[in-house]
Amino acid sequence: QVQLVESGGGLVQPGGSLRLSCVASGSFFSINTMGWYRQASGKQRDLVATITSGGFTNYTDSVKGRFTISRDNTKHTVYLQMNSLKPEDTDVYYCNADIRFHTGRGLDYWGQGTQVTVSS
Repeated sequence: QVQLVESGGGLVQPGGSLRLSCVASGSFFSINTMGWYRQASGKQRDLVATITSGGFTNYTDSVKGRFTISRDNTKHTVYLQMNSLKPEDTDVYYCNADIRFHTGRGLDYWGQGTQVTVSS
């Protein structure tokens, strides 16, 4: 089974920074797009940022200029550098990956979620 394990969440003051990491492990052929999503209690899961296997990035408007998504294909890891954090960034953040197997099949996988709290 493929697993996505997240780390790096925590409590930070407004204006502070955090870096989230997500490592994919298991048996697979390749990883296409990876991304970060966030979800508040009782709300839908919303896109934060995505990055393709070739390095093309996409961000939701509210985080542009503050967050940076990157990946290390050798380590099967995606990162989210979060700067100038605001209280409204408080959410559970989930890693996502489009995994491709040797059979040609693709499946969407999610990390376990990590809490990010921005508060004084």
